[in-house]
Amino acid sequence: MDKILTAIGGTGLVIFIYWFFFGKKDESVGVTYSQVKIEVSGGYKPSVVKIKKGEPVKFIFTRTDESSCLEEVIFPDFKIKKYLPLNEKVEIEISPSKAGEYEFHCGMNMFHGKVIVEK
Repeated sequence: MDKILTAIGGTGLVIFIYWFFFGKKDESVGVTYSQVKIEVSGGYKPSVVKIKKGEPVKFIFTRTDESSCLEEVIFPDFKIKKYLPLNEKVEIEISPSKAGEYEFHCGMNMFHGKVIVEK
């Protein structure tokens, strides 16, 4: 009986680990207007944003998390680094000229987001 319970528990644990690491999908949003609102709370929500090449897009970040790690947002490919005060809106505008994926992250490089630029 102990072997059966151990096998069932182990199988359940393997399924949980697989779901946790491989089953979760990043929430993505496509921009239909020229702006997207991003909530900064335990990460970036949404963490993936799809935009069109050559069109300017304004990101509006609102940090509600008191973590010092999330006090800054950095777009390394655009050489943008902004301080995010608690409960205040901060606007960042980008206009990518090339299709591709561009990452943004917190000041400590622990939380990440991605901008997907489509043709």
